Amino acid sequence: MPYGYLGQNQPNQTVSNSGVFSITDVAELQSQGKLGGSLELIEEQTFTNSSADFVSIQENKYDVLKFEFVDLTVGTDEDLYFRVSNDNGSSFIAGTNYQYASQRGYADGTFTEKRATGQSKVYVAGRVDANNLMSGYMYLYNAGNSSKYTFGTFHFTYFGTTGYAMQFGGLVYANAEIINGVRFGFTTSLNSLTGTIKLYGVKQIWVT
Repeated sequence: MPYGYLGQNQPNQTVSNSGVFSITDVAELQSQGKLGGSLELIEEQTFTNSSADFVSIQENKYDVLKFEFVDLTVGTDEDLYFRVSNDNGSSFIAGTNYQYASQRGYADGTFTEKRATGQSKVYVAGRVDANNLMSGYMYLYNAGNSSKYTFGTFHFTYFGTTGYAMQFGGLVYANAEIINGVRFGFTTSLNSLTGTIKLYGVKQIWVT
């Protein structure tokens, strides 16, 4: 169909994303995956493991990735961490190139800063209470660009060891290289991590 300009008759358009779109136009184009910002599902994992590894993140296609965490649980009180891979998941990088800064807040009004440089991993949520649900999301930027650092932002909601908690912040893997794998896990390697994580690519502006 031709997508029209607001306040005018709808002329035929030679470029699919030209003009100003109505709400209806935007909804239809987004449902077709033809509008910048549309999410395209890359992989969904429902698992019972000590960690969840994503080794086909399509970093060469998407410069922005989104991870959605749905009802994660852990067997004992734990912290959720994040690491990256540059060899498609054959190994996950430790070293000292991770930095992060975040805020953790509790329902009783307590807030604490969680931040560090020179780390071997990033703690994105903790202390997660045993057998309670945790959900949230993370955006990852520039993973497929060999000349840029890989950045991320995250936001989690969960029940902590001292009551309801949330944590939000940002991170960087401060080494310019292509990142093609991601791991989420809990501090104790033998601890069981269960739940669902969905990985999406954020579609760039679509043109004909």
